[in-house]
Amino acid sequence: MDNISVNKFRDNLKNIVEKVISEHQPVKITRRSGEDFVVISAEDWTRDQETLFVLQNTHLMQQILVSTQTHTTKSGYTASDEETQKILGV
Repeated sequence: MDNISVNKFRDNLKNIVEKVISEHQPVKITRRSGEDFVVISAEDWTRDQETLFVLQNTHLMQQILVSTQTHTTKSGYTASDEETQKILGV
């Protein structure tokens, strides 16, 4: 994550925001007095919030673990050709 001063941020606001959005990299803005802050795109913030929700939900994490185990051991449910075609809309 890049760090820049609040003065540089203010002087280059448009370019920095465009870079944050296009490169999906947040930027930490440092201030001499007071707390620093981070600029992140709305898309990245939403993605991070969804990830945190899943990671904090023990039921979902258990489902992911079981799914990973059945996938690895190839012991999970296998849909029939007819079911697969229905799912794919073929």
